[in-house]
Amino acid sequence: MADQAAPATAREWHLAARPQGWPVPADFALVEAPVRTPGPGEILVRNAYLSVDPYMRGRMNDVKSYIPPFQLGEAMDGGAVGYVVASGAEGFAPGDAVLHGLGWREYATVDARRAVKVDPSVPLSAYLGVLGMTGLTAYAGLLAVAGLKEGDRVFVSGAAGAVGSMVGQIARLKGAALVVGSAGSADKVAKLVDEYGFDAAFNYKDGPVAEQLAKAAPDGIDVYFDNVGGDHLEAAIGALNPHGRAVLCGAIAQYNETSAPVGPRNLALVIGKRLRLEGVLVGDHAALQPQFVAEVGGWLQDGSLRNEETVVDGFERTVQAFLDLLRGVNTGKMVVRLDG
Repeated sequence: MADQAAPATAREWHLAARPQGWPVPADFALVEAPVRTPGPGEILVRNAYLSVDPYMRGRMNDVKSYIPPFQLGEAMDGGAVGYVVASGAEGFAPGDAVLHGLGWREYATVDARRAVKVDPSVPLSAYLGVLGMTGLTAYAGLLAVAGLKEGDRVFVSGAAGAVGSMVGQIARLKGAALVVGSAGSADKVAKLVDEYGFDAAFNYKDGPVAEQLAKAAPDGIDVYFDNVGGDHLEAAIGALNPHGRAVLCGAIAQYNETSAPVGPRNLALVIGKRLRLEGVLVGDHAALQPQFVAEVGGWLQDGSLRNEETVVDGFERTVQAFLDLLRGVNTGKMVVRLDG
């Protein structure tokens, strides 16, 4: 439930330095800042869960992209869900559970037009993952961008992560003939097959990705959902059948590289195979939200879709959760649960 009163100050995470290669704790600063009373059209939210996501690494670089970079010496932001403490906006009252974009802080004063009330009977962290941005990314990328068809053979990289684990399960539920995933440990590989229902999976650290993919999908693949880039994308291009489709969602393998990324070196195959490689940004698919929530919510209720989270307790551990995410420590969605 909501606090009855907000403190005068609360903690927030600032970007202290732009990382060179892999981020380190010294690139971040935990700062005590005033908690601002909401004005007209605003709400004050006590955050309960924060999201850490791979795309945030790109925002730490001072480069032009589809989303502005984090500013040095200022609070970072990202997905968050929590409870309204005070409201200056019609339609929002103290105690309401809301989803918004001002994470990386304990309390957030939010433009109510950028907040959405959510059902508090559902575990709030789900709105940061399976029923939130990551879930819609998987759903829209696989169904709208790749145009998955019944009988397709599907390969997912980063398959034990928040997006990848959902892609594989949705592909199975939608009638894919084969679902193959890659992950970075034997435990994750076993989980993909035993718990998420993948037909096959492999540890990309055990040998060349192209060789392992060829063994797992001897008849090739029709759809590739890319969360990794690099050697995975190169292997997928080699394995894709004519008129195959690759959805480019992430490239975590190269986010922390300081030199030019390697590969894919076989792009010429795209021509002869008539492949389609297309990027996906979840913001382009907001119109799918009602369909997505209805269908995925139904799968969750009847138990046909498994949702897993890695929950890190304590606001002060947000940076470590983010660093662990980049190194693949998590299974499923990585969220931070704030104290209280």
